[in-house]
Amino acid sequence: MEPLELRRAVEAGQAAASEQGLQVDDAIVIHNSDRVALRLVPCDVLARVAPMGHLADSEFEVEVARRLADVDAPVAELERGVEPRVYLRDAFAISLWTYYEPVGSEIVPADYAEVFLRHHAALRQIDLDAPHFTDRVARALREVNDREQCPDLPDFDRTLLSDTLSGLSVAISSDKADDQLLHGEPHPGNLLNTRRGPLFVDLATCCRGPIEFDLAHAPDEVGKHYAGADHDLIHRCRALNWAMFSAWRWRRDDQMPDRDHWRVEGLNQVRAALDRCGLS
Repeated sequence: MEPLELRRAVEAGQAAASEQGLQVDDAIVIHNSDRVALRLVPCDVLARVAPMGHLADSEFEVEVARRLADVDAPVAELERGVEPRVYLRDAFAISLWTYYEPVGSEIVPADYAEVFLRHHAALRQIDLDAPHFTDRVARALREVNDREQCPDLPDFDRTLLSDTLSGLSVAISSDKADDQLLHGEPHPGNLLNTRRGPLFVDLATCCRGPIEFDLAHAPDEVGKHYAGADHDLIHRCRALNWAMFSAWRWRRDDQMPDRDHWRVEGLNQVRAALDRCGLS
């Protein structure tokens, strides 16, 4: 967010928490992109603040968190001292979560795979109306093919992303027999190492698809520790994920920090992933 919008978002997050009886003297910005994560002190609560355009995503994330808490999934929990819902304040949607202090070092592949197995097992225990991963691919494809939405994307790269998104989406989704609920974007930034063990965060991306779609967001070694995973499918899903990542970076209104770097790096990663699949 730009400085003025960020200041309003911080004030909205503080106000929403204070109105629920939490003691808030200050807010520390932990993450700032199209949405903001704030550590509120001294109550030590995490506030996720999003523009009103993300209201539906925020409400969906809270519902996912509520369902998963009932089956003891390895996910971050909503703040227990307040009503588990989305609060509206000054054109922002705010949800309040338990704050977890990061501990230890990088999560090793075997532990990453073990928490995946537990999370996927928990997701199989809940009934939730969630989109299929191909719905997300279709949105990315529309963006790539719309020159007004992605005006800076060179034609050669536009063709690369369009062909990758459409072709791999069809190939990966051809057999839906093993589809289940997934996290959706369980990359290392969305897996916290806490005193409770590794916990997944950012649950608004929950969708349906093969477990390999989730595994493709993790480091390469993780899939080798996940029993029964199809490693060829992981590689195809990884190429698809990089194509979606690249599509978002070329949007005119994308707000990811260091966007110009990631525009180039994303395309390089798409080509490298296609090479590993033998699809270049």
